Amino acid sequence: MDKASYENEFQGKRALITGGTKGMGSAIAKRLAEAGADVLTTARSIPASDAVPGIRFVQADVTKPEGTALLVEAVKEKLGGIDILINTVGGASTPPGGALALTEEDWLETLNLNLLGSVRLDRGLLPMMVEQGKGVIIHVSSIQRRMPLYETTLAYAASKAALTNYSKGLSKEFSPKGIRINTIAPGFIQTEAADRMIDRIATAAGSREAALQELMSSLGGIPIGRPGLPEEVAELAAFLVSDRSASITGSEFTIDGGTVPTV
Repeated sequence: MDKASYENEFQGKRALITGGTKGMGSAIAKRLAEAGADVLTTARSIPASDAVPGIRFVQADVTKPEGTALLVEAVKEKLGGIDILINTVGGASTPPGGALALTEEDWLETLNLNLLGSVRLDRGLLPMMVEQGKGVIIHVSSIQRRMPLYETTLAYAASKAALTNYSKGLSKEFSPKGIRINTIAPGFIQTEAADRMIDRIATAAGSREAALQELMSSLGGIPIGRPGLPEEVAELAAFLVSDRSASITGSEFTIDGGTVPTV
């Protein structure tokens, strides 16, 4: 593929990126739009930043059935169909204290955010992909599915493990129908949210550098010596939804700077 065609490889493609106003989602949305895709993105709140060329925004909460229903209709109305779906929405907001500190509401909220929102959106958009005989879906999981931190993020880790398992099963059913489904499992990525966490820890640690080292150590270290960048995740996502990865489906791709210590 020559440079010109690479730069415009998503020309004519219609993409929906959930959680596309911040962090990895924003970087992915920009990467696809810059390569010619017509991108629709969504979040629960309206972004404060200026609009990006090639990206349109729909306010919706994908953790609720009415939110995903609204998005499915927006895809039909604004894009006229769908070629690429990337589910980046996720996160952990449960209290520390281990398993017994988690309430029923904590579990349900975490499952809706990290698993069930993607399941509902897939269910709404897969029929369009099946009808046209092609499409690509990416689910953003986490390395924590393999190394859960019971003190703070057990529900998050469990829900991401379920998302990876679900993605694999989905790929078995829909790959024969022309739809590729893969998972990206990031490690520590230095998003805006991560920067805010570093700032909070820095108050006690004495400096941002000390706070960053403390966070990396809590994961067992990062061999490359730094967190990943949202743009690096976006580059991986762009490859996986492109025709360059036409035979890749049912796989998970870890991008963690070498954090996971096992094969």
